[in-house]
Amino acid sequence: MSVVYLGLLLAAIGCMVLLDLRFRLVFRAPGVSPLRAAIVLVAGLVFFLAWDLAGIALGIFFRAENPVSTGIVLAPELPLEEVVFLTFLCYLTLVLYTATLRVIESRASARATRTGLAPREVFR
Repeated sequence: MSVVYLGLLLAAIGCMVLLDLRFRLVFRAPGVSPLRAAIVLVAGLVFFLAWDLAGIALGIFFRAENPVSTGIVLAPELPLEEVVFLTFLCYLTLVLYTATLRVIESRASARATRTGLAPREVFR
């Protein structure tokens, strides 16, 4: 039993939290309720957990023993690390999505300033 993989996943989530807080991307985004962001994160997590459980029930997914996992299993063939990984995956997606929107809006605004058009007209 080892906590290497779980520790790395938690460290990655911690880094995502720091990025989120620094650039106000998901939970502290201007005009967005933290509750709303949490609901979206949990909805993604529930979707992927249902996907995993369906795959386990169909015999597609299985857990292999390895030296870097904790060995804690939440359900048959569903290790603790899988839930933490799916949480990281959903959070990463939210952070990347909002960051991408910010970059696109920033570039459109800069282009609009240069051309004298309204930002929405730049995309037409």
